[in-house]
Amino acid sequence: MKKVMIIGAGPGGLTAGMLLARRGFDVSIYEKEPMVGGRNAFLELDGFKHDIGPTFLMMKFVLDEVFEEAGKKVDEYLEFTRLDPMYRLQFRDVTVEPSPDPDKMRRTIDRLFPGESAGYDAFMRGEGRRFDLMLPCLQKEYSGLSTFLHPDFLKALPRLSLGRSMYGQLGKYFRNERLKISFTFQSKYLGMSPWECPAAFTIIPYIEHAWGVYHTKGGLSAISQAMARAAAENGAKILTGMKAERVILNGKKAVGAEFADGRKEYADEVVLNADFGYAMSKLMPPGSVVKWSRENLMRRQFSCSTFMLYLNLDKVYDLPHHTILFSEDYKSFIERVTHGPGLPDDLSIYVRNASVTDPTLAPKGASGLYVLVPVRNNMSGVDWEKEKGPFRDKVLRTIAARTGISDLERHIVGEKVLTPADWENGMNVFLGATFNLAHNLGQMLYFRPRNKFEELDNCWLVGGGTHPGSGLPTIYESGRITANMISRRHGVRFVTRNLQVS
Repeated sequence: MKKVMIIGAGPGGLTAGMLLARRGFDVSIYEKEPMVGGRNAFLELDGFKHDIGPTFLMMKFVLDEVFEEAGKKVDEYLEFTRLDPMYRLQFRDVTVEPSPDPDKMRRTIDRLFPGESAGYDAFMRGEGRRFDLMLPCLQKEYSGLSTFLHPDFLKALPRLSLGRSMYGQLGKYFRNERLKISFTFQSKYLGMSPWECPAAFTIIPYIEHAWGVYHTKGGLSAISQAMARAAAENGAKILTGMKAERVILNGKKAVGAEFADGRKEYADEVVLNADFGYAMSKLMPPGSVVKWSRENLMRRQFSCSTFMLYLNLDKVYDLPHHTILFSEDYKSFIERVTHGPGLPDDLSIYVRNASVTDPTLAPKGASGLYVLVPVRNNMSGVDWEKEKGPFRDKVLRTIAARTGISDLERHIVGEKVLTPADWENGMNVFLGATFNLAHNLGQMLYFRPRNKFEELDNCWLVGGGTHPGSGLPTIYESGRITANMISRRHGVRFVTRNLQVS
């Protein structure tokens, strides 16, 4: 029985762990925090439960598949709610509430943007074809350039719209500026500007409209809890409070890890689920990696960061589950967030009011608000110790002004703030870039860190920093790809998503 060590119990590590344990590997998952989940864990604050990171579940079918391949039924572990409307998009002069129901969505567009509903139909057809061609490419591993010669990739290549941005692609379907932004804001899931994000990612809003957006009872962190339970039932050992200090090498081969308590553990295969930049700069022995050394990482493009407020309220507001409040000049805001120094003035803010859907997250009659403001990563030069308080107050004033909730501050009974500095220093996120390496063409597929880490033997990567990228569904895919590659390496037969024996 081959031993597999997984460092980090985020969604990628947990996916790989439950699959490999199902296939007979001796799996141990080491997590530095007292609970599993990483950025997909939860914060418990005086009886209120807040998801730390992801709050949108898309492509639920991927989650269904990885549970099925682990020998489990996801609905026996989690309770799902499909949101309709999916979210509220609030501009100064118009409010849009997109629906996954095509008829409802056409009526919404006809009412708010007369003459544009034909563009919605063209969008669903065109991006549906792109998605069907791209999904098999995203589910492949890119250990060698030869993957680009696979028939699936060659069929998809003409549909990648190389050289075009996501915003430019939406111009093929819609004329109205607000409507285009309503289908391009999803680039924020990647921490990128829609004016720079490759057009291929226009499949993200298509995915939302085709399959919907889900909430899981107990918050999306419940997914990590369910995965840990499934992995343990399959025989995996999950050890929390185990902070890895460095990967142990034998020449250029990963053979184990040393932990903060001085313990050393060894394995036949080592899977890294730590933040990629952190793993390369902190967990690797000095001089052991060259391509992805700290010096070379600093030459790479990283995503934006996020300023977070987790608010305990003694009342429940009449706000949708998800609300996005757009700045007046959204393009200028995004440019400041992705490239500019300092902090933006006119803010765009995401607010989640999940208690209107899920009363288990707060005491009766109370609610928790999750507030996210995109800001530049720690290349911004912002002194967050100095700016944290004033920026927090500005965010609350902006929410009050945009939503009409004038008494918000008076109903806060508890709160926690996370800044980009906290992401880097407390959560081990390189540069505080919460969405990891950017998803530009030079950092995708073969050019992104590979699932089989190219600089060391017996070393594997899962998570948002590796292929296929950030976002829960793609992180699940990274765990599945890595589990499949390790299984093939050791001649272990397994059942794929198509129920064919590999």
